[in-house]
Amino acid sequence: MPLRGELPLSSKSKALLGGALDAERFEREWLHRQRSLVPGKERAEQQPAWFNYTNSHEFMERVRVGMPPVIICVACNGGIQGKEANEVIPETADEIAASVQAAYQAGAAMVHIHARNPRQLTEGARESESWREVLRKVRQSCPEIIINATTGAGPGMTMEERASSLAAGPEVASLNLAPDMSKFKLKERLAPLPYPRPALEIDECIPFTYGQIHQFAAEMKKRGIKPELELYHPGCAWVVRYLIENDLIAKPYWMQTVMGYQTGSFPTVENVLQLLKEFPEGALWLCSAIGPFQLPLTTLATLMGGHVRVGLEDNVYYSRGRKVKNNAELVQRTVRIAHELNRPVATPAQARAILGLRNDPSQY
Repeated sequence: MPLRGELPLSSKSKALLGGALDAERFEREWLHRQRSLVPGKERAEQQPAWFNYTNSHEFMERVRVGMPPVIICVACNGGIQGKEANEVIPETADEIAASVQAAYQAGAAMVHIHARNPRQLTEGARESESWREVLRKVRQSCPEIIINATTGAGPGMTMEERASSLAAGPEVASLNLAPDMSKFKLKERLAPLPYPRPALEIDECIPFTYGQIHQFAAEMKKRGIKPELELYHPGCAWVVRYLIENDLIAKPYWMQTVMGYQTGSFPTVENVLQLLKEFPEGALWLCSAIGPFQLPLTTLATLMGGHVRVGLEDNVYYSRGRKVKNNAELVQRTVRIAHELNRPVATPAQARAILGLRNDPSQY
């Protein structure tokens, strides 16, 4: 995209002016000379938010002129663990709204929510009305935050139940791009917690076929909901291509690398870089990682120009042996790291502009 006041070069001009240089290299160097004449702050504002994260030259250019504001998404609770894992995980609609409000005030521009079944708080919500109550209360406490609902939900739910969040009207919704196979144990939930239960062992596979993913994406497109594309391993890039070819998603693509989830990629720097190499042009990177890998990999994403997800869904510990006090604590640390790395933190309005969302927050 040419800068304001610049004229794009035609192929003929590139050939004539470039001499021995190939056209692509000449245009890159010509644009660099043009940008060097523009003051640093203005140059940073003129940059598109997305770029090739693994291209060394683009990285260096972004460092020189300034990285885009980092979008912080708080994953406030999740659909599997509850207060038996950490007593501050919000479960009820009121608890979710209060926890998100504190994270919002700390700097989160987006919230990823798992509504719970109000009649059985250990399970995910299965009806749109339960979702509407949660989203309404979050909007009341957080007037501008971007509301992102799960369609991954929790164990033992049908695809129709997983899609119940979409009718509630979130602005963004997660879209899994691979079958979800996992085996884990859930701690015993003891009284006085509501709905106590014994320890459980979960061993399941959620299919997420091409056809089911197509249906989810088509429903999101019909409702004007931006998909958050969940990539668990490099094979998910095939599904991204399918969605693009079938006109089911639009730029900028909001793509999350989920690191350290069972049967996904191991949470290593090498695997993050490999996933980024599979991104299509026009993709924005959101990084999440599970447990102890959350802090190092979200810091990596902040350093590289990506965006980050933190919160109690993915990590119930703040440091080794010390549990997180609330979602806001994780957001506050992320803000500090961003500032130390010379990254501004995106406001909800800036995040909306970066993601191509409507200016006016959703209402319920």
